[in-house]
Amino acid sequence: MKHARAPLSQEEVSNILIVDDHPLYSDALESALELVLTDVDIRKAQNLGDAIAAVKGGFKPELVMFDLKLPDVTGISGFVSLRQHLPKARILVISSLASFDLVQSLLREGAAGFLPKDTSARGLKSVLSDIIAGQTYVPKDYQQPNSCERDALADEFQHPKLAELTPQQQRIMRLICCGKPNKQIAYELDLAEATVKAHITALLRRLGVRNRTQAVVLVEGALAAQRGDEPEARAFLKH
Repeated sequence: MKHARAPLSQEEVSNILIVDDHPLYSDALESALELVLTDVDIRKAQNLGDAIAAVKGGFKPELVMFDLKLPDVTGISGFVSLRQHLPKARILVISSLASFDLVQSLLREGAAGFLPKDTSARGLKSVLSDIIAGQTYVPKDYQQPNSCERDALADEFQHPKLAELTPQQQRIMRLICCGKPNKQIAYELDLAEATVKAHITALLRRLGVRNRTQAVVLVEGALAAQRGDEPEARAFLKH
């Protein structure tokens, strides 16, 4: 997955912050970074509080390697907080904790990419090249499909509540999950916009939710359960 950002030259990456509470991994990551980038000041923090203190103390990293599971962080709130303190930095999330929805949430919050902790040093070098070039790195398993009609959507209505929807309501629900507005849904299904609104009102009532956002969350939760996403990874999305 690649999103356009202004590219950096390696010379422009002079400060790097590693935020990870495991000293052994943190040290190994530091050594790997030193093999890829030269003349860089690498600092380490074992928790979010220390990372923010370093930033407030004047350290301004162009690149941050951020672990999600920190002792003073709940869910993705730690990433969001650091993003607010470093709006211009490239923050690459590195974690053993992952799910499709978690990675996509991090990207929406401004992450420069996601890197599994078992990535090799050679893989890290390639990823850093992408990040510095202004791209967003996401492993294939966590990328958004090119079409919003995901393969899994063909079977997502196995959830008891979702199975109660009529075929037309299911088609509309799929398009809602794709982020389509009512006008676009009406066009694609060759329906009057008023008819689409009526179907949406009915399907929301059947699902027991108040709005489109809650309906999408219900569908995404059902999809996550079918994909076998780790419960711990799903729990991060609640914060």
